[in-house]
Amino acid sequence: MGNTEAATVTNKQIIFPDYVSGFPKESDLKITTNTVDLRLPEGSKSVLVKNLYLSCDPYMRICMGKPDPLTSSLVPPYNTGEPIVGLGVSKVIDSGHPDYKKGDLLWGLVGWEEYTVITLTPYSHFKIHHTDVPLSYYTGLLGMPGMTAYAGFYEICSPKKGETVFVSAASGAVGQLVGQFAKLMGCYVVGSVGSKEKVDLLKTKFGFDDAFNYKEEQDLNAALKRCFPEGIDIYFENVGGKMLDAVLINMKLHGRIAVCGMISQYNLEDPEGVHNLATILYKRIKLQGFGVFDFYDKYYNFLDFVLPYIREGKITYIEDIAEGLESGPAALLGLFHGKNFGKQLFVVARE
Repeated sequence: MGNTEAATVTNKQIIFPDYVSGFPKESDLKITTNTVDLRLPEGSKSVLVKNLYLSCDPYMRICMGKPDPLTSSLVPPYNTGEPIVGLGVSKVIDSGHPDYKKGDLLWGLVGWEEYTVITLTPYSHFKIHHTDVPLSYYTGLLGMPGMTAYAGFYEICSPKKGETVFVSAASGAVGQLVGQFAKLMGCYVVGSVGSKEKVDLLKTKFGFDDAFNYKEEQDLNAALKRCFPEGIDIYFENVGGKMLDAVLINMKLHGRIAVCGMISQYNLEDPEGVHNLATILYKRIKLQGFGVFDFYDKYYNFLDFVLPYIREGKITYIEDIAEGLESGPAALLGLFHGKNFGKQLFVVARE
């Protein structure tokens, strides 16, 4: 600690220049380079990390909008002129914090850059103890998306064996896991996705009972009636808009809806209306929004639950990995056009 002749290295960054409306473009993110000292100043309680894998997640679009008290209660807006902040897997280069030493691996919030100085707050970062699984999994299956699927499905939906489960955006980072958790519970599971290839993926790779391409369905209500003639017990909501409207009239009495995301609405200036809300009353539906960080105290329970399934090959996880920091903007923006196959992330460095 406190080496006055600290080595200084270049630090490539992806900067957020200004707030975005509508669909973001690659020109809305700028790649720049600054420098960073590889030693922290004397007395620092921070941790300097080298970023290995960075995660692209739909919620990041909300952070790109103008500061809004409504959305910032869930996710804070980005600071203009600073690197984008997201979840990543990193290696400790220098530490002034008693819980971390050089060489430790962790996942949590970091800048979209090669090196980040992080200040630890409760549940902002988690140390990685299990390295017999791919490190990149901590951006997805073993990180925030995995925890999201676990909390939303088990804690909010209270599933029972034999129930019917519908998942939208079902091949994404969260949806692919909800479907597999539901199958492990003995549920009947259907997913909606945006391409024929993704439909095949759900059925062949993730074990969904059925799936449909929402872009090919003239009538979403009819598609849901076809897949769920008796109705839906549990809906894991990732998209909002027209899909939510159609689901509401196909829910069973005392159905449960976990609202995880509404990706169809994030780029719209005027969000779409939902017309079938009275169904919530008539069918006594539980509809609950949630933020994964409300459940981070259960993270290690989640690991105990999920790691054996991974090691036994009972859970499959598909990642869409882009190479290099420069690939970050295109990888992130591809999410909003359905370009990703599985969990989208990019590699900054492999070690």
